[in-house]
Amino acid sequence: MKYTKDMDALSIKDWAEDDRPRKKLLTKGKAALSNAELLGILLGSGSRSESAVSLAQRILKQFESLENLGRIPIEQLTQFNGIGSAKAASIMAAMELGRRRQLIRSDQKIKVTSSQLAYDILGPALADLPYEEFWIACLNRANQLLAKERISTGGIHGTVVDPKIVYSSALKIKASSIILYHNHPSGSLQPSQEDILITEKLRKAGKLLDITVLDHLIIGHGAYYSFKDEEIIT
Repeated sequence: MKYTKDMDALSIKDWAEDDRPRKKLLTKGKAALSNAELLGILLGSGSRSESAVSLAQRILKQFESLENLGRIPIEQLTQFNGIGSAKAASIMAAMELGRRRQLIRSDQKIKVTSSQLAYDILGPALADLPYEEFWIACLNRANQLLAKERISTGGIHGTVVDPKIVYSSALKIKASSIILYHNHPSGSLQPSQEDILITEKLRKAGKLLDITVLDHLIIGHGAYYSFKDEEIIT
């Protein structure tokens, strides 16, 4: 039986047993559930006028995607009728667990062979931040990730990057090459003139130290810009 509009006002307890999200998850597996049904399980209940799944659908419609949902402050969730601080905290905790799961692979010593792989490893930590951070990934001669280092934290529009701090960190780890990466809280992937200038400055400084700047990634909302792919770094 498919979810219908008539089920909006019903408590999930009143649904046919096979249509209840928890029962469906147990009998058919998690892949069989929609995003709204999964979110409805986290909510547990809706309000007097709508079910948990209907409430979940409204939330997802307003924020348009799970990615956007992971970035909003908890106060925006509690504005929905039927969501108090406890339910909002459960949703935020689930979003954070998902983000941390994406980060697990970055703790493994894997070989970085493309901008897409670099983004998959490095991007999740910065994607949802409301302020800008600048990081470097340090690699060995086999392009295996040795460590990640945060160089600076700034505001919404930028952060200061000191080449001395960048290369002191890289030298400490004995890196053969580095990947620069920072986020744009606005979601824009277009590099600023400052982004281009600091990339070239760090690239030239790295040559003197025999440390290659392999790429510079700008992290947006679910996407990235690669200086290497765009041939700004050759």
